Amino acid sequence: MQTRTLGTTGPQTSALGLGCMGMSALYGDSDRSESLATVHAALDAGITLLDTGDFYGMGHNELLINEALRTAPAAAREKAQISVKFGALRTVEGGFTGYDGRPNAVKNFAAYSLQRLGTDHIDIYRIARVDPDVPIEETVGAIAELVEAGHVRHIGLSEVGAQTLRRAAAVAPISDLQIEYSLISRGIEEAILPTARELGIGITAYGVLSRGLISGHFTRDRKLAANDFRGRSPRFQGENLDRNLDLVDALRKIADQKGVSVAQTAIAWVLSRGTDIVPLVGARRRDRLTEALGALDLTLDTDDLTAIEHAIPPGAAAGDRYPTEQMAHLDSEH
Repeated sequence: MQTRTLGTTGPQTSALGLGCMGMSALYGDSDRSESLATVHAALDAGITLLDTGDFYGMGHNELLINEALRTAPAAAREKAQISVKFGALRTVEGGFTGYDGRPNAVKNFAAYSLQRLGTDHIDIYRIARVDPDVPIEETVGAIAELVEAGHVRHIGLSEVGAQTLRRAAAVAPISDLQIEYSLISRGIEEAILPTARELGIGITAYGVLSRGLISGHFTRDRKLAANDFRGRSPRFQGENLDRNLDLVDALRKIADQKGVSVAQTAIAWVLSRGTDIVPLVGARRRDRLTEALGALDLTLDTDDLTAIEHAIPPGAAAGDRYPTEQMAHLDSEH
């Protein structure tokens, strides 16, 4: 397994990480046994970075990772690194009601996560979205106290803009920024990515396949389950979906010429953006994981990258990456 280092102060991780959200929530029903088998397969392949959130299934995902690690070989378990997002407030019905970044809340969230994960430390800890009522300095300062106490190893951030990134980095070392980055979500290239590089902060890129939209497996006639949040995502609606899948068809021609899959091409493109970027793949099944791992063997040369840029130029996506009410919570979009 290739490795990369998250920023100048962060840990060395596998070049790909496993995003575990879909195993518990938001993408419709999942198969628990297959989820566990997929985590085990990822560890066996050398993936060390497991990404979760305490609000994924209201704790379900952390308990799932706990079980996966407890039943994994000791050597794999010892190498595993867990990245946790916190702060999202949920309802019994599964709705979202905001974010809490108050210092006492940060420490409370961490205590519950450590219990559910069955570990004495969290490798990377980050608030999922900036709490607009709490200065980022206070939230990061609370995580820094958890680092000092030995409960957290590294401080991360999620979906913050360049200015917030600077403010946070002035308080304590930041290992990485977790943010959406893909062929059809390139907003970070203008200001956020240059700022992160200036500050020595790595990038863990989620949504590299845009929630399956540019995986090559999503079809125009696919019916989404009622509990699949993509059914409310602008990029999966009506004409937007048709336009976005036209982009996938253009990418497929390039992938076919290279004898690889669309997903492998899309992941390899993110990998090619810099060694300070670690893509998170949201595989819920072993076959999808195997496909994603194949991207590590794919090298895109200058001609390939030019062809990809022509097929999917910056800003080509139709529709926002989140519904309007969720876009309002993204510090990275303001």
